[in-house]
Amino acid sequence: MAEGDERARKIYETIGVHFGYAIAHYATFYDIRNLLFLGRVASGDGGQIIIDQAEEVLRTEFPDLKIALRVPDEKTKRHGQAVAAASLPKVVK
Repeated sequence: MAEGDERARKIYETIGVHFGYAIAHYATFYDIRNLLFLGRVASGDGGQIIIDQAEEVLRTEFPDLKIALRVPDEKTKRHGQAVAAASLPKVVK
């Protein structure tokens, strides 16, 4: 995509649309208010395209869902698994 290949952009757009529908599907099982979008795929222009498309799907197809996609800064995105693990609640046995 960095070299101007529009096919790459279309792939990211497709991923974003699927992601938006997947979020809505999971919302039928879980009360989702905030969703943290992490990982290497979230970095750069491609990640922003995915987020934009997912938000568009949620806004137009599922307006009753009030889910905020949270996107950390670039460094934190790249350390996504560690951030996710650190944010898990402590389970008391």
